Amino acid sequence: MMDDQKQVTVQILNAFTENDKGGNPAGVVLNADALSHENKLAIAQKVGLSETAFISHSKTADYKLDFYTPTKQIAHCGHATVAAFSYLKQLGLLKSNSSSKETIDGNRKIEIQGDLAFMEQLAPTFVDPVDRENDILNSLGLSKTDLLPNAPMQVVNTGNSFLLIPVKDAKTLEDIAPNFDAIERISEAYDLIGYYIFTTDAAAEIDATARMFAPRYGILEEAGTGMAAGPLASYLFHVLQIKKTTFKIQQGKYMSPPSSSAIEVQLQLENEIITGLMAGGKGVVAAQVDIDFTE
Repeated sequence: MMDDQKQVTVQILNAFTENDKGGNPAGVVLNADALSHENKLAIAQKVGLSETAFISHSKTADYKLDFYTPTKQIAHCGHATVAAFSYLKQLGLLKSNSSSKETIDGNRKIEIQGDLAFMEQLAPTFVDPVDRENDILNSLGLSKTDLLPNAPMQVVNTGNSFLLIPVKDAKTLEDIAPNFDAIERISEAYDLIGYYIFTTDAAAEIDATARMFAPRYGILEEAGTGMAAGPLASYLFHVLQIKKTTFKIQQGKYMSPPSSSAIEVQLQLENEIITGLMAGGKGVVAAQVDIDFTE
């Protein structure tokens, strides 16, 4: 290895696993304090997963987490958070079942419930993208008759913005034909992470099944997106009036190949208003890789 070359060990964990299978892989790097922004981006590119979490010391929380896709840094990432704190718990590095993370967008609470790691998200905000409805439908190869009746598209943000698109049944969700260039343009216009298309036509124990497309961040389709599941649970409660406090979200079932994920969202309410939420799941160690990078 050349003098200016260094090596870092990356743990690969599958987050939001369903019965310890499937899930969404994320990279986790411990002791990342000495890594620069450029180092982290280069490492994330070489890891090649949708997100990699870099864990450093924090003066304001238990740990500082920086999240990188293969193309850029992102403020929050659900599955990489679940992966990181699942791994920290397995290493015995968490002092209690209540923890916290520092991010570039402020601090968030973390809770460990048995084998599940949950992360705090903010109260939802809703924006109506009605002026681009036809463009959005065209970008997915859908027509208005494919949508769930009386369920408007919404841009929902609980820390990151996602465009929620309710379709009428599982077959419609499975048959979506995404135009990634068009999705990227619309995502740029609304400052989205990506699209979260879902149906409530799901198994009895599941509240909704979803697909997530985020080409703006170098992610064509993702198996489990905790930062999108929070907005979806908020939509189910607020827009579809499903008055529950815990929602089970499935994702990744219709990917090729399938990698089914299970995300649990727990809403926090005051007078029937969502004031915050926790989204989480289980992280399982899948592999370890050594990445070379230039200092």
